[in-house]
Amino acid sequence: MTADPRALATLLGSAPHRQRRLAAGDYLFRQGDAAAAIFRVEQGLVRLERKTVDGRLLVLHSARAGDPLAEASMFAGRYHCDAVAAEACVIAVYRNADVLAAFRRDPAAAEGLLSHLSRQVQALRFQLELRNVRSASARLLLYLEARAGPSAATVALGGQLQHLAAELGLTREALYRAFANLERRGLIARRRTADADHMIEIIRGPESP
Repeated sequence: MTADPRALATLLGSAPHRQRRLAAGDYLFRQGDAAAAIFRVEQGLVRLERKTVDGRLLVLHSARAGDPLAEASMFAGRYHCDAVAAEACVIAVYRNADVLAAFRRDPAAAEGLLSHLSRQVQALRFQLELRNVRSASARLLLYLEARAGPSAATVALGGQLQHLAAELGLTREALYRAFANLERRGLIARRRTADADHMIEIIRGPESP
């Protein structure tokens, strides 16, 4: 049997759940809360965050509309980070017991979860690789190219740029300088649209960042 990465989303869409609405800045859960449910973002953007011992904010993951959330905590007793709404959100809440029962009935959906979690591991490894890139401009460009993929030329960045800075391990000022540097060198073009706070066009070429 081949795992279908859409199986998890299909199963969650049909599983019993309730809706929860969050305003920007609201917490879906906090680090240390009992992990009794997993979630799917139906509208909006949720960030998984953690504070370091010296008070710095680390963004571990950004979940957008359609993305499952906190599924790695299904087998943990507690959530290992905070989940914060970066903008107004509608969240589907699924009790762990209901999801596990559905997996037992549908092995393909369970394979879908494994496929999804493996892609998350790959994404986390990429994030660690980004943190090892010393140049802020190079780090930002690599992130934008990864978000766009090989065939797309634009990336829509929703939410506040300070959250992107935390995700990349940069200060907000360093991120702004990196954007300006890439734009000045003709590697990106920025514009605002009605659908996204920041639309970034990647101008692909031979120049290395």
